[in-house]
Amino acid sequence: MELRHIKYFIAVARELNIGRAAARLHISQPPLTRQIQQLEEELGVQLFVRTPKGVELTQAGKLMLAEAENIQTVVSQTVDRVQRAAKGHLGRLDIAVFGSGVLLLIPRVLLAFRTAHPGVTMAVHTMGKAEQIEALRQRRITVGFNRLLAPEPDIASELFAIEPVMVAINALDPLAAQEEIAIRDLVGKPLVMYPSTGRPNFVDKVHQLFAAERLSPTVAHEVGDAVTAVAFVASGLGACLVAESATALALPSVVYRRLRTKKPATIDLSCIYRHDDASPILEAFLEVMRGCRSVGVEAG
Repeated sequence: MELRHIKYFIAVARELNIGRAAARLHISQPPLTRQIQQLEEELGVQLFVRTPKGVELTQAGKLMLAEAENIQTVVSQTVDRVQRAAKGHLGRLDIAVFGSGVLLLIPRVLLAFRTAHPGVTMAVHTMGKAEQIEALRQRRITVGFNRLLAPEPDIASELFAIEPVMVAINALDPLAAQEEIAIRDLVGKPLVMYPSTGRPNFVDKVHQLFAAERLSPTVAHEVGDAVTAVAFVASGLGACLVAESATALALPSVVYRRLRTKKPATIDLSCIYRHDDASPILEAFLEVMRGCRSVGVEAG
């Protein structure tokens, strides 16, 4: 039995007239009659009986019509799902994130992608820089988001955002009264650092900012991420430099101020993926990501 037999049978069963069914199918009547006969011979049953006005379904024919319509529906759904998958509208997308970008910037991309591609299942994983690179190579994730990425020959990187560096400081600190805090004002003040895995990292960035003005930071604590660092600031354990997206952390007694330096102090956030990944889902995600990176952030 072939799909054309199903199509021809349904047309005749609905019209109950060979001539009208042939016209509906845009074929002549004799070939349609032969197709129905072939189907009956293959099944070994009679599906129609002739009447003065056309044909009628036998009991076996009525059952065949119900099953044939189910088959036609399944085939139509399969074609639709395959076509949607080929366009990146169906499947699974594994995304790795880390750091303060997950607080403000990345959720906007994920929401936009989910809205545009509701048929794609998204799984979000928390991974450091080195973990993301390894997971991409092992094909456990499709894309990752991270900062201060070193070039990798097999990994593509697209800049998603450039954010200003801010100062997170306890509201009781005298510096909190200023609209901007000069990096020189932080000399001697205990700082909370949060290195990410892999080099370069945010600690390197902080040291570079101080070194650019021939200054040195006073490192009081090193923690694993920006959330913990800001929590330390809330506890009065020091100040902290953070990317602007971290200001979404509204903790009691923590305020955020612009950092004033001789040269603009910024930090990047990039999207990474495998060079050889030609999947439609990845391309669909990158299209959404590229559309989001020009909204509300300074991007290059």
